[in-house]
Amino acid sequence: MKTSEWLKPGLYGAACGAAALAVIGFSWGGWVTGGTARTMAADRSKADVVAALSLICVDQSKRDPQLAECMAAIKAASSWNRGDLVMKNGWATMPGAMEGNSQVAKDCADKIAA
Repeated sequence: MKTSEWLKPGLYGAACGAAALAVIGFSWGGWVTGGTARTMAADRSKADVVAALSLICVDQSKRDPQLAECMAAIKAASSWNRGDLVMKNGWATMPGAMEGNSQVAKDCADKIAA
């Protein structure tokens, strides 16, 4: 079977072009694989949930009758220990939950101490 003279260089060009397109797309074009997209979506959704729940935590802190003493302790504490103090006060425990969330407590402490 005879093939055209231009077929071989055309196939080489198409293969090189496809490889170059993939390299450029994944490195500079912002393309991601399905697994990476799922990981990014999960991370983003966790961050959004923590941000929403931390607002509830801040509201719960404002309703605490011992707010002044707790605020003084939180502002005096180091940034590493503020989340623990929020957990101890019970502000990071959401309604219906048995225990608090440490990520919510850290974010809440940052918002309270600001």
